[in-house]
Amino acid sequence: MSKISKLPTVRMPSVQEDKAITAAARSDPDAQPLTPTQLNAMVPLKSLRGRPKSENKKQLVSVRYSPEVLAYFKSTGEGWQSRMDSVLRQYVASHSRP
Repeated sequence: MSKISKLPTVRMPSVQEDKAITAAARSDPDAQPLTPTQLNAMVPLKSLRGRPKSENKKQLVSVRYSPEVLAYFKSTGEGWQSRMDSVLRQYVASHSRP
């Protein structure tokens, strides 16, 4: 059982304390409020994380290839999956029905 009997309470500053805090913050040259232009330019951090969204989404599938095919593409170095995709796309383009 926890030794703390209650959760700590949050005490909001009075109007006078809030004005004093705001005045002190505004007097600091390194902590000036953001301009409306700066506020409008802000984007959520969540939207900046990860890889950029592709217009051409790929699907995740499980496929079995012969060891020779995998060995060849892996021997070409990093990006071998993309090269394999490119070869398959070329095949599809050249063998598509009219």
